[in-house]
Formats: sequence, structure tokens, C-alpha cells
Amino acid sequence: MTPNMRGALYALAGFAFFATHDVIIKVLGSAMSSQQMVFFSVLLSFPLVTMMMLHETQAHTLRPRHPGWTALRTAAVVLTAVSAFYAFSTLPLAQTYAILFAAPLMITMLSVPILGETVRLRRWIAVLVGLGGVLIVLRPGSEPLSLGHAAALLAAFGSALASIIVRKIGKDERSDVLLLYPMLANFVLMGATLPWTYTPMEFGEFALLAALSALAFAAMLCIIAAYRHGEAVTVAPMQYSQILWAVLFGALLFDEHPDLTTGIGAAVIIASGLYIVLRENRSGSSQEPVLRTRTRFETGTLPRVGVMLRFRKDPD
Repeated sequence: MTPNMRGALYALAGFAFFATHDVIIKVLGSAMSSQQMVFFSVLLSFPLVTMMMLHETQAHTLRPRHPGWTALRTAAVVLTAVSAFYAFSTLPLAQTYAILFAAPLMITMLSVPILGETVRLRRWIAVLVGLGGVLIVLRPGSEPLSLGHAAALLAAFGSALASIIVRKIGKDERSDVLLLYPMLANFVLMGATLPWTYTPMEFGEFALLAALSALAFAAMLCIIAAYRHGEAVTVAPMQYSQILWAVLFGALLFDEHPDLTTGIGAAVIIASGLYIVLRENRSGSSQEPVLRTRTRFETGTLPRVGVMLRFRKDPD
């Protein structure tokens, strides 16, 4: 088996875990708020993160080298977390994924003002086509848009902004700063809302929250293994396998059957995202490190894969 094939299989396993993770969010979303789910997901992830950080032998300060960008990235991750959890709770799974898959298109747009990069005509066309796919999924005017649709769009934008900021400051900022600040912010801010949003839980619901953390952790390990074995251009497109799991889980568990319009819109978005990934790889674009952020929207409930890949490679 070739390294790229092994990487692809690890990635497919990881995204299957992530898709199952999102199904649990949808199940729990009928019983509790997004803030409560995010808070307990972070709380139950801390032991796993602590175990990972025990292997770090160098002493570092948690004072960020780029406080402004770190604060903006942290805010973007918190926004992504609560928005994505809410979107999965209220929208059909396939429709939620289709909108979230617009994040790579937004990364390309944000790379111009934030990174000062040049995006050529073909990639701009791909971005415009992909955004057209988002409009196909949303169908403005033909069907009422809900708060869930707005939440999915906010999650896509927040994920794109957080990813592009990592590209900007990642060479200088320590991984433990990038790792812990979003988690701590989610813990504090979501915890502050609990007096108004908390719903008493049964043991089964708490067990599902624990399963969220376990599945996210298992998925992260699989994606890390995927990138260590395969090339980014092979691994990154595997994220789109989540739409297949969404259709399957949606039909079996929630009686959701995506219509033709949603399918066409999702296909347009995915095709545009794949084109941008492949185009950047062929052109040797300086955006290549951003490819590794395109595997999963970041929620700050567990470290992002890119941070963990470089965790032991920080500058002194």
C-alpha cells in the first residue's frame, strides 16, 4: 500500500468519526443548548489535552507573541463552535455540511487582505462558482431562511478566519498558545451562559457528551496519522466524504432525504473547493500550509490537527 493510500484511509476513518460526532450533536441538540454542549465538550476534552501536553519537555510562557491576532482567532473559534453546534442541531445534516464546505472558498478570499496573497482569475472564478453553490443550497426567496442557516454561514466564516490567522502567525506563535486559548475561551464564555441555558441531564446524555470528546480525539489522531503518511493534496479532499455519511445517517436516523437542489448545490461547492486545493498544489502557492486547516472546521473543543502536527516544533 502506498503512503498516499494509507493517508487517505486514515483520513476517511477520521472523517467517519467526525461525522458520527456531528450526529451526536444533532441528537443532543433537541435536549440542550449549543452553549451547554460546547462547554461540556471542552470540559471533557481537558484530560485528553493534558495527557498530550505532558509529553512537552520545553518550558514556555502562555503569553501570545501576537496578542491581537490571537484574540481575533480565539473569537472566531468561539463563534464557529456555538454556530456549528447550533446549525447541526437545527438543520438537516447534509445541508449543514454543504454550507460549512464553503469555508475553503472564504479562506481564499481572506488570503488577499490578511496574507497579501495574489489570487488569480481561475481561482476567483472557482470561488464565485462555489458561492453560487451556497446560494443554490440556501434557495433565497423560494424557502424561508432560518437562524440555523445563518449559524452555518457564520461557522464557515469563523472557521475560515481562524484558519487564515494560523497561516499568518503560525510560524511565530507557540502551539500551546494556539491550542489552549480557544479551549479556555469556550470554557469560560460558554460556562458563563449556563445559568440561563443549562438543562439538567440524564446519565445517557452525559455519556453522549463524553462520546463527543472521545470521537473528536479519535478523529484527530486519525487525521494526524493521515498527514504523516500522505500528502496534503491527497488527504484534504477526504473531508468531503462527510457528506456521504450525512446522507446515510440523515436517512437512517432522522428521516432526512436531501432534495435534488441541495445535492446540486453541494456538488458545486465541493467541486469548487477541490479545484482550489488542486490548483494551489500544482502552482506551489504559498497557501499550502492552509491546506492542512481545510480538513475540519475548528470549534475549540479539541486542538486543531495543524497545531498538533507542529506541537513539538515550536521556536524557543
